[in-house]
Amino acid sequence: MAPLTSLEAGMRIPFGGNQFTEVPAELAASFEAGDHLVVVQSTGTLLRIPSADLAAAHRAVDAAAGAFTGLRRVSDDAVSHFFGEFADRLTDPSAFAAVAEANAADVADATSRGRSTTRLALSETMRADMVEGLRAWASRSSGIGDVIERTEHDGWHVEQIRAGLGVIGFVFEGRPNVFADAAGLLRTGNTVVFRIGSDALRTARAIVGHAVEPALAASGLPAGSLSLVDAASRASGYALFTDRRLALAVARGSGPAVEQLGTVAAQCGIPVSLHGTGGAWIVVHPEADNASLGAAVEHSLDRKVCNTLNTICVTRGAANEQTRVILEAFERAGSRRDTVTKVHVTEGDEAVIPPAWFAPVAIDRATGTVTEPQTQSIGRDQLGHEWEWENSPEVTLCLVESVDEAVELFNTQSPHFAASLVGGGDAAHQHFYEAVDAPFVGNGMTRWVDGQYAFDRPELGLSNWERGRLLGRGGVLSGDSIYTVRTRATQHDPHLRR
Repeated sequence: MAPLTSLEAGMRIPFGGNQFTEVPAELAASFEAGDHLVVVQSTGTLLRIPSADLAAAHRAVDAAAGAFTGLRRVSDDAVSHFFGEFADRLTDPSAFAAVAEANAADVADATSRGRSTTRLALSETMRADMVEGLRAWASRSSGIGDVIERTEHDGWHVEQIRAGLGVIGFVFEGRPNVFADAAGLLRTGNTVVFRIGSDALRTARAIVGHAVEPALAASGLPAGSLSLVDAASRASGYALFTDRRLALAVARGSGPAVEQLGTVAAQCGIPVSLHGTGGAWIVVHPEADNASLGAAVEHSLDRKVCNTLNTICVTRGAANEQTRVILEAFERAGSRRDTVTKVHVTEGDEAVIPPAWFAPVAIDRATGTVTEPQTQSIGRDQLGHEWEWENSPEVTLCLVESVDEAVELFNTQSPHFAASLVGGGDAAHQHFYEAVDAPFVGNGMTRWVDGQYAFDRPELGLSNWERGRLLGRGGVLSGDSIYTVRTRATQHDPHLRR
């Protein structure tokens, strides 16, 4: 069978079993011998993977696959030593200076292109969180080799034993702190190949060169245990996720990008864990006290991440007073960031918002400051839209007849991620917990939904139930939750037979 070496404009490409799409002229002109063409079977999207990106991904997986064998011969103490060495290099001024310089260049470049830098800038807080996460991994046992279950028989027994899964492919957005999360995979005997968003590639190279690689060498771990796909093109992520040597493909970032990455991996028979769509909801009970409500709202809007408050539902009977409290909390949340909060209110419910809130104001967006109405109307069928704000918090406010109606809206429109009921007694909260279709349920601020904050375990990502409930695990994907189970039989009776 001859390889594909060229494409022609208008060429028909089948997908989905009974459909076809046509090759655009631009794709045909750019395709060269050695490139790969991936057809997304669910949409017909054609993805060109240049040969250079394929080579970069292949080199990284080669290194990680080789390291996986070596890692099985490394002691738990050596892995713990690696985490300590990694953390020490992030705290060492001379080693971190190169990382800080690279990150400053990444931030400046992203800013010049109108890109968001909220999660890109490696602040002292982010640096401290990375160090804390690495030291937490250093103090944990791996669990590798632990007997999960033992079944006794006459003359023999069988044990189920935890073991490393293999090479994990990890594609994530331009957030430098995710390095510490990804490193946790080594704790359970896995090796990692990661591809970071191009905005943070300089930072990634500096972390690898000045912290990861020296820490691996100092602790005696195989050199390829943590491997970077050193390529800026988004196609390198697709290249990584088509390598069938991956035991698991993990992706986090924006919803559509993550979904497409996951589809590419799944088409290649690689198991996937996707973490892309977020946006938390708060439902306000009619009996909620003002202080608790205001605090829950304000503290759910400190920064934009997946567990940030996105939609808040208020019952009509309590709307006048509770909306006042909510708007005051919006003001405090905006003031803490030296800006204002952008509000979207459901069509027909505009009267609950004071007229002054509809006046034009300065809103800080990734592309710069723009002037627009502080409050605008939104359709009741748009409550699940996730606001990807830069500096000015952005929220949807919806009026409902009851808590049950709010739950129904959550179950039909949200990504089924995080839900919180503020106010009400034990019976109300039990009913809410049973009715709402979410993996994460609380009674106050939504920002608690975080592996390190809630469980002292740096996370690889948080899974929602948008595509259905998860099989056999919770929504927090952490390094110590990625393992396989081996089965070992031991005969005491040499004459055992069936």
